[in-house]
Amino acid sequence: MGAAEPDLYRDTWVRYLGYANEVGESFRSLVPVPVVWASYGVATAYVTADAIDKGRRAAAAHAQDPAQATRVGVAVADTFVWQSLASVAIPGVTINRLCAASLALLGAVTRWPLPLRRWATTALGLAAIPVIVTPIDRTVDFLMNSSLRKLYTAPGEPPAPH
Repeated sequence: MGAAEPDLYRDTWVRYLGYANEVGESFRSLVPVPVVWASYGVATAYVTADAIDKGRRAAAAHAQDPAQATRVGVAVADTFVWQSLASVAIPGVTINRLCAASLALLGAVTRWPLPLRRWATTALGLAAIPVIVTPIDRTVDFLMNSSLRKLYTAPGEPPAPH
C-alpha cells in the first residue's frame, strides 16, 4: 500500500454514501418510512466500511510497531465515532427537524396544497445538506478533540484527520 493510495471512502464518489440518510430525511414526507430507515442503513454501512479501512491502513502503517493492535483499535474507534456523529446522527437529526419545521410552517402560513408543501420541504432539506456539512464536521472535531481524543492522543500529537 503506497503513500499516495487514494482513500476510497474520502476521495471518491463512495464518500457520498455517507450522505444517504440526509437524502432519506429530506424525502421523509414523500416516501414510506422504511425507505428513510434504509437510507440510514446505507450511511451506517459506509461509516462501518470507512472505520474498517482506517484500521487496515493503521495496521499496514504500523506493521513493525509492537503497539500495532492499539493503534488499529484507536483508528477504527476514532473513525467510527467521528463518522457516526458527523455523517449519520447529527446531520440526520438536523435535516429531520429542518424538514419537519418547514412542513409545519408552510402548512401554517401558505395555502399550498400538501403535495407542493412536501416537495418544497424535500427541496429545502436537499439544499441544506451542503450547508450543514462543514459546521457539523468542525463541531464534531472540536467535541472529539475536547473529549474522546484526549484519552488516546499524546500531548502535542495532532488528532486524526477527517
